[in-house]
Amino acid sequence: MNRRKLLLKKYWQHNLKYLFILLIIWFLVSYGCGILFVDELNALRLGGFKLGFWFAQQGSIYVFIVLIAVYVYLMNKLDKKYRLNED
Repeated sequence: MNRRKLLLKKYWQHNLKYLFILLIIWFLVSYGCGILFVDELNALRLGGFKLGFWFAQQGSIYVFIVLIAVYVYLMNKLDKKYRLNED
């Protein structure tokens, strides 16, 4: 395997690692906080609302937006590391 293919393979492995971690966070927030742990979270309040309800209605969306920003940051950093950026 030539050097370019090896580099691209490593790049893809890093990308998959980032995706896997971010998808786990996404799953825990959307499914875990909104459904599985809702009773425990409802014991806490945020802005007058029960925390489980807040996660199900608004909190998950905020977390998803942060996850997108984190993914963009990580991919830009990865592109620079492997010199695949468009600059």
